[in-house]
Amino acid sequence: MPALPPEDNPRDKGADKERLARAYLEARGLRLVMSNYRCRRGEIDLIMREAATLVFVEVRFRASERFGGAAASVDLAKQRRLRAAASHFLQGYAGTLPCRFDVLAIGAGDRIDWIRDAFGAW
Repeated sequence: MPALPPEDNPRDKGADKERLARAYLEARGLRLVMSNYRCRRGEIDLIMREAATLVFVEVRFRASERFGGAAASVDLAKQRRLRAAASHFLQGYAGTLPCRFDVLAIGAGDRIDWIRDAFGAW
């Protein structure tokens, strides 16, 4: 089977949106700690730092609002996986910082909606 063109490959498109999200957040003063943190409990797209706060960022892209849009796709099951992955990350992270979960919802035309503290930590 032939490879998909880069603009049609979901993995490449996701990586492009994560780069866009990172640049957006860095332009607003956040600093990257780690990207694409994976453990058996889940994955975190971006781990950033804003002053003394550790920010776990879920990047969601939807070209259409037809099924609720990007932000609506972060359901309770996804939130549980994000919390579990964050807990795993924090076990190996030196220091204790306050943390929060943000969602960067990217829509058609790369319109960005940054939802700070999108859901409670625990």
